[in-house]
Amino acid sequence: MKIAVIHDWLDTCGGAELVLEQLLLCYPEADIFTLVDFMSEGERDFLRGHKITSSFIQRLPGARRYFRHCLPLMPRAIESLDVSQYDLVISSSWAFAKGVKVRSGQAHVSYVHTPIRYAWDQQELYLQQAIRREPLRKLARFFLARLRHWDIKTAGRGGQLVANSRFITERIRQCWQRDSTVLNPPVAVDDFTCTEVKDDFYVTVSRLVHYKAVETLVEAFNLMPDKRLVVIGDGPMFSRLQAMAGPNVELLGYQSREVVIDYLQRARAFVFAAHEDFGIVLVEAQACGTPVIAYGLGGALDSVIPYEDAVTSNDTCSPTGLFFDQQTPASVVGAVERFEALDEGISPGACAANAARFAPEIFRREFMAIVEQTIENNARSTPC
Repeated sequence: MKIAVIHDWLDTCGGAELVLEQLLLCYPEADIFTLVDFMSEGERDFLRGHKITSSFIQRLPGARRYFRHCLPLMPRAIESLDVSQYDLVISSSWAFAKGVKVRSGQAHVSYVHTPIRYAWDQQELYLQQAIRREPLRKLARFFLARLRHWDIKTAGRGGQLVANSRFITERIRQCWQRDSTVLNPPVAVDDFTCTEVKDDFYVTVSRLVHYKAVETLVEAFNLMPDKRLVVIGDGPMFSRLQAMAGPNVELLGYQSREVVIDYLQRARAFVFAAHEDFGIVLVEAQACGTPVIAYGLGGALDSVIPYEDAVTSNDTCSPTGLFFDQQTPASVVGAVERFEALDEGISPGACAANAARFAPEIFRREFMAIVEQTIENNARSTPC
């Protein structure tokens, strides 16, 4: 069977590339199609042995540095990729990959990280950060409206849609009016060791941009001077957060994975105020035996077992964290106070056991089962 894997673009390793790596382990004979391939030599080991075909954007002058500015060309570019000779098409899509053209009777399974954020719920944030002049913003709004139309029109090409969380399933339904199956992304839980003994500090790991809501956490801990917060990560808001942080809030900037793991293992709890599609770092913290205090919307609902639900339900699930219901400093303060007041606490072992649900081998097994079922359904519905 000839298999094509479509990935939006290759330039750095993030959560989507962790998924791609697992897809390639499922189908080691697959060829890769992408808009551009500028992945550095140091990060592309998992791509070796696979034929990679990129779009015409790869060959444009200055594409390595400015390919993201080619947004208006990307729908046409993804449609120009010819996968007609393949029996199975698998796309890993957070933007355009699901819109690849497939022929009649061709099986297509699309793993959807999210519908295009900057065309839907994050349009105004994207315009504010990327375009300063209002006349250009008006032009961009016109294009983004056309992009939303393209996104809806091509949703049917995605074949069997697989969402990375229940939150994304609902966004797919709202944006594309289509149903999807939920399969949470893989997390390298074996990279972490569950640590029973904790130090007296809280930690968050995040890119320091506005929508990650790290500012809310800093403001909250400024209101709790007796509690220490460690912030790991870099981004445009680093200087602003550093200026507003009290003496009990420490910003470490970018740190190596080894340092991040060390802090995750030793922290009393991991705090997180973003509204994420899934949030791999929430699972990583639990793999270290560290409870999670998170904003109770989005992907956190898939990965964290809140204390309130665990103690009132009839099942045997043990709690791994708790939620706050507003992205405000006061709500974070209330959650931290509730966490510290828990009579029985939250077991590090329960956190690690919950994280094990997201192991890569489980993802691979369940994804391949979805693909097999899709191929069977496709064969039954295709005329002989």
